[in-house]
Amino acid sequence: MMIILRHRLISFFRFLQFRYALFLFSILFFACQKENENEAQIEAIPVQVVLDRFDLKFYNQPSSVIPELKKQYPFLFPKQFSDSVWVSRQTDSLQLLLQAEVNKTFEKTTRVESELSHLFKHIKFYYPNAKVPRVIALTNNVDYQIKTVYLDSLILLSLDTFLGTENPLYDGIPNYIRKELDPKYINVQVADKFAASVIPLPEDRTFLARMIYEGKKLYLQDLFVPHTNEEDRILYSPEEYAWAFDNEVYVWQYFVEKQVLYQTQPEWVQRFMEPAPFSKFYLQLDNETPGRIGSWLGWQIVKSYVAQYPEMPLDDLLRLPAQKLFNLSKYKPKR
Repeated sequence: MMIILRHRLISFFRFLQFRYALFLFSILFFACQKENENEAQIEAIPVQVVLDRFDLKFYNQPSSVIPELKKQYPFLFPKQFSDSVWVSRQTDSLQLLLQAEVNKTFEKTTRVESELSHLFKHIKFYYPNAKVPRVIALTNNVDYQIKTVYLDSLILLSLDTFLGTENPLYDGIPNYIRKELDPKYINVQVADKFAASVIPLPEDRTFLARMIYEGKKLYLQDLFVPHTNEEDRILYSPEEYAWAFDNEVYVWQYFVEKQVLYQTQPEWVQRFMEPAPFSKFYLQLDNETPGRIGSWLGWQIVKSYVAQYPEMPLDDLLRLPAQKLFNLSKYKPKR
């Protein structure tokens, strides 16, 4: 009798496991089906981004082009500077060297244009009223703090900040910055700028609010550049991404034990949110960590919330106060 009962229980639990597996499969199947339908709709959106190569119109050209360029691009010629400044820049040996490197790296721009078109198809799908911007390519003295500028219907794209990690012109730039100076990050940088333009700024100065804000930006990248590797969306190497994934629970425990979430001192943002060679726990393992680990955790919290409320409208999600989002996310780091 006991043996029969045991067999029946085993059969019952196997049946439950089968039903649960079938349930999960159904969810994944319909999610993939919906995603495929969305992608088909997105690809049908008529968007064509073409790079306006201001850099080619300015360098290796006679000074006589300057008056006409000032008419076409008045926002690139501050009025306080006379034409002699621009003529001098046209013939400056360092600027010409920089432009030569840009010409080599971006001899053809079809791939960049295709990827930007793909990006703005996705943006238009989620934000139908968003304007497809005019994208102006220029050089900007390798100012890696301003690689892209997004202004509603205009993008300024500094091509000299995307020449590739190993480019000798970047010698002397710290490695954690150099690794981001690669053409593969153009889409990510533009998507980040657009995300910042539609997400309300944090409602308070707590570390948690900043984490959630950065997490929302990264979540929008999940939607805007879904075919880009996840590690590239947060500007991590595969090794840095693996470290964050493997140590998520320990980082979270550190933040909880140190009561970091509701701190308002800028030092916490500097240590765990801003670009850096590593996050500053002030522990022996610091050199193993990637920078911006607070942004990584904010991303996981937002994804946890979306998993709980998959039907929530995107605008409502982005406007949800950080504390409420966190409370409802049921976030629990993976062990």
